[in-house]
Amino acid sequence: MAVWVLGGRLGFRGCLGAGRLLCPRFQSRGSPGVEDGDRPRPSSKTPKIPKIYTKTGDKGFSSTFTGERRSKDDQVFEALGTTDELSSAIGFAMEFIAEKGHPFVEELEKIQCSLQDVGSALATPRSSAREAHLRHTTFETGPILELERWIDKYTSQLPPLTAFILPSGGKSSSALHFCRAVCRRAERRVVPLVQMGETDANVAKFLNRPQRGEECCIRGHSNDSLGEPLSLERNWD
Repeated sequence: MAVWVLGGRLGFRGCLGAGRLLCPRFQSRGSPGVEDGDRPRPSSKTPKIPKIYTKTGDKGFSSTFTGERRSKDDQVFEALGTTDELSSAIGFAMEFIAEKGHPFVEELEKIQCSLQDVGSALATPRSSAREAHLRHTTFETGPILELERWIDKYTSQLPPLTAFILPSGGKSSSALHFCRAVCRRAERRVVPLVQMGETDANVAKFLNRPQRGEECCIRGHSNDSLGEPLSLERNWD
């Protein structure tokens, strides 16, 4: 599991166990018949568990990385939420794809990691950012170029596309189609921010590329247990 902090370059990657964390007040009260007076009292040295909610967003506002307070339906948070949704959709698809042993799981995970950097850039509106903020969150061209090389590699192995591909073809293909659609929506959310000068154009460029990568995955492995997508043949004459 990837673990990041705001500003992907400050993040780190590691494996976390799948153990369950239960706050004491949500745990079972124990065996029937045990009186409260018989229960062991918590030690005064027991560390206090911090709460994961802050209540600072209860009135419909949230903070950007620059410290600016904006309404939660602001274009910045719409873009942030949609890229988060995209990463979740990719993670969902990866679970199906990994079961089939397809080789592009690692590339999809790299896209997820780059989306963390996309989120950092989006959460740093230029209208309120200082130079120190931008040094940590500027989205570089490296991930775009890497993704383009990956797409070119898969495209070179494919025959020309002669028909529309309908979203279908098994669990893996269908999940990738969903990722492609969410990615397009994320791009639509980001374009206005680029036009307003609130975020870097590289963010929109990057979000344009995974759509093509997912299409390559769907087409290139449709005959390798990923599922055969349905084609819509049209006569344009």
